[in-house]
Amino acid sequence: MIKNFVEELTWRGMIHTVMPGAEEHLKESMRSAYVGFDPTADSLHIGNLVPIMLLAHYQRCGHRPLALVGGATGMIGDPSGKSNERNLLDEKTLRHNQEAIKGQLSHFLDFESDAENAALLVNNYDWMKDFSFLEFIRDVGKHITVNYMMAKDSVKNRISSEYSEGMSFTEFTYQLVQGYDFLHLHKDQNCSIQMGGSDQWGNITTGTELIRRVGGGKGYAITCPLITKSDGSKFGKSEGGNVWLDNNRTSPYKFYQYWLNSSDEDAEKYIKIFTFLTEEEINGLIAEHKEAKHLRVLQKRLAEEITIMVHSKEDLDNAIKASAILFGKSTSEDLKVLNEQTFLDVFDGVPQTEVAARDIENGLDIIAALAEKGGFLKSNGEARRALKENSISVNKEKVKEDYKITSKDLINDRFILLQKGKKNYFVLTIV
Repeated sequence: MIKNFVEELTWRGMIHTVMPGAEEHLKESMRSAYVGFDPTADSLHIGNLVPIMLLAHYQRCGHRPLALVGGATGMIGDPSGKSNERNLLDEKTLRHNQEAIKGQLSHFLDFESDAENAALLVNNYDWMKDFSFLEFIRDVGKHITVNYMMAKDSVKNRISSEYSEGMSFTEFTYQLVQGYDFLHLHKDQNCSIQMGGSDQWGNITTGTELIRRVGGGKGYAITCPLITKSDGSKFGKSEGGNVWLDNNRTSPYKFYQYWLNSSDEDAEKYIKIFTFLTEEEINGLIAEHKEAKHLRVLQKRLAEEITIMVHSKEDLDNAIKASAILFGKSTSEDLKVLNEQTFLDVFDGVPQTEVAARDIENGLDIIAALAEKGGFLKSNGEARRALKENSISVNKEKVKEDYKITSKDLINDRFILLQKGKKNYFVLTIV
């Protein structure tokens, strides 16, 4: 059954521009549409989630999504909003990245079923690698004028910018190569729509123009707005850089925390874009959130939905447990089930010091651990006072003056967490 894709995206705030006739075209029958992804890394990041969600909603509305990995275009570099060209990838790296990206996309798209609208992954390197330069300028280049290409904002902005050194011929041809992708998929896969961010409008419409001039057909463009944060900072970035979908690059805990820390304004916008919850469910959550903002109902539900989609329910449960650790609602056992990366993420910024493994073989006196060996507290006297006040914990368990730290206390065979009061933490790393 075909559902109204444009209508679904409109209430979610995911429509920027729709080419005239596109909505009617979609209502007539199942259509194929594609979105391009850059394969220069073996993981996508949350900046890619908007185009991923475009394809996911497209498939859920009964249409056929194509995910294009830009093996050829990724070698050139897209001038839209960028200041530098990309590095050349060898084919082995390209194929590895392609498979990794497909694995991540499969969390959102159905590639495997025999349904008519099953998703398809394509790589433009496959049809561009044997295309000679002479063939390209003869068969493609002659159909698009330089005047047409120069009129594109992505080109004008790059050439006129005082911070730019200009634009190479390689980058200038980018819109032709991307335009040819659309023409190729129109012929080969009966693909009639290309989607992307609003900054891609110029490149997409070059494709629709090629389809008209070369193929005598009709292609359509649909773009979504570029996501911004209410405080003006860039969406998709944290203090450590990109927030990746690969759990080896960004742990599920940090991923979960990114969404949990959204402002009220952003959470209200994000929950429409990055989840599959219905309009009724979302309106209910927004109303509930406004009644008691301190409970952060929107942020919690947003973080839960998207962490399960990108990672798993188990990863979400672990992230929630890890989040509770800093607020005193956990035990020594909770700490010991954290993997090393999550432990380091939770206690990122907490003072740490190294202690030799031999020092704990026969038991390390807690006073020495706090003061002389660890340096958490300034003196043995301060350590004794804190212990008498019952304010010292080892791995979340209160300890007395006679306590000795042994290998049984190790978290991940490496760490020991010391704590004074509720909020002062210190990590001993055993080396």
